[in-house]
Amino acid sequence: MDSSKREIAATAARLVVEEGMEYGPAKRRALRELGLPARTALPHNDDVEAEVRDYIALFCADTQPQELHALRLLALEWMERMTAFRPHLGGAVWHGTATRLSDIYIQLFCDDCKSAEIALIDHHVDYEPRMVAGFHGDQVEALSVHAMSRQLGEEIGVHLLVYDLDDLRGALKPDGQGRTPRGDLAALRRLIEKDTL
Repeated sequence: MDSSKREIAATAARLVVEEGMEYGPAKRRALRELGLPARTALPHNDDVEAEVRDYIALFCADTQPQELHALRLLALEWMERMTAFRPHLGGAVWHGTATRLSDIYIQLFCDDCKSAEIALIDHHVDYEPRMVAGFHGDQVEALSVHAMSRQLGEEIGVHLLVYDLDDLRGALKPDGQGRTPRGDLAALRRLIEKDTL
């Protein structure tokens, strides 16, 4: 990685950890903060994630593990609520780089894409529907809620991304680093158990 990409990745990592930004917006803001031309090549998300891990190890090692554990517990709660829709946790909470400023991203794999929304309505859950980029790069519906984390004492954004059941087949293919990009309820329970050892 060249020096400008490394500098962008490091600046973006700081924004991700300190401000809870997503990788894409953090990279673009890092570009502006560093005064680099708009056409400058951006680092890959894996490079930003490596910098996030380094930043957490340097500046947040005393608080981040507890915050991550609290977010995983909240994710577990929501996955149990939405168990009928084959929930899978992804993003920073799954990969272990989340802090209290991170949102939770849960993918739902539904027989009927409206069924998850109906379930929220039936349980009187306030949510905001919107379209976001899915894991294939296409637009998918996200049902976003604000959920209280008892451990953190604050509300956390929980985004339920609605996929067709057929999308589950390709959802568990390893990423560029050979990691499983998301995990189901059993996998999350194993992570939480490992966190508490």
